[in-house]
Amino acid sequence: MNEEGESSHRSLVDRIVHIIGGEPRDQGELLEDVRDAKDRGILNQETLQMIEGVFNVVDMQVRDIMIPRAQMVVVEKDAELSELLPVIIESGHSRFPVIGEDKDDVVGILLAKDVLRFSGEQVRQSFDIEKIIRPHVSQPESKRLNVLLKEFRSNRNHMAIVFDEYGGVAGLVTIEDVLEQIVGKIDDEHDADEDQFIRDHGKGNYSVRALTPIEEFNKALNAKFPDDEFDTIGGVVMKDLGHMPKPGESIEINGFLFKILAADSRRIHLMQVSPVES
Repeated sequence: MNEEGESSHRSLVDRIVHIIGGEPRDQGELLEDVRDAKDRGILNQETLQMIEGVFNVVDMQVRDIMIPRAQMVVVEKDAELSELLPVIIESGHSRFPVIGEDKDDVVGILLAKDVLRFSGEQVRQSFDIEKIIRPHVSQPESKRLNVLLKEFRSNRNHMAIVFDEYGGVAGLVTIEDVLEQIVGKIDDEHDADEDQFIRDHGKGNYSVRALTPIEEFNKALNAKFPDDEFDTIGGVVMKDLGHMPKPGESIEINGFLFKILAADSRRIHLMQVSPVES
């Protein structure tokens, strides 16, 4: 790196440290400096996207990324070992909410690894799920993702149960869900071949990936967007906005309100969508 590059790099680092220190700041100005650093070869594209992801996380809430209640894979607190194993194997998850009467009655978290020691015939008879259940953590839908990530790290938790304004269970969120907003999709051997484009969070609120095919969007939300000009719903939103949007921007199109949840300097990643009441 030449002398000019080193000077620019130090200036960029100084500005980031200035922001972390809690001094008055302009995030938009800092992002422009970061993007300029990428254009000058000081940062690569992956680093730029991760920094932009960090800023996105600051503006997002748990409700924007949580796994909805209806899609939670749970186990019952009185389940036998023979009932648990198929659920663990089929889902491929490592952690499961344990419920009592229903999904509003979460009594703890079951770790798949805690079940493994009961795989032998001699120890199966001693299995008691209540003896290996771990305490669960609850978080409100409105929790900011950057605050949640800090708490996950400090408390060494990997999953939290999300509750709504009435105290009921709205869904769950994992540390992986948060990290994916920064580093991108984290695939493992149990992930489906196709991304889940649309998540229904109830009460007319959906989180929708910008790459969702228009045909799939129309089918899921009973919409009538044409697909003759664009293939994805993100393309439709970009056309109507007329510019590269920032997280937090909103626009109403064809009876739906689109709010940008995550975007970088090149494209939209995630949106919150809700029907507009007429």
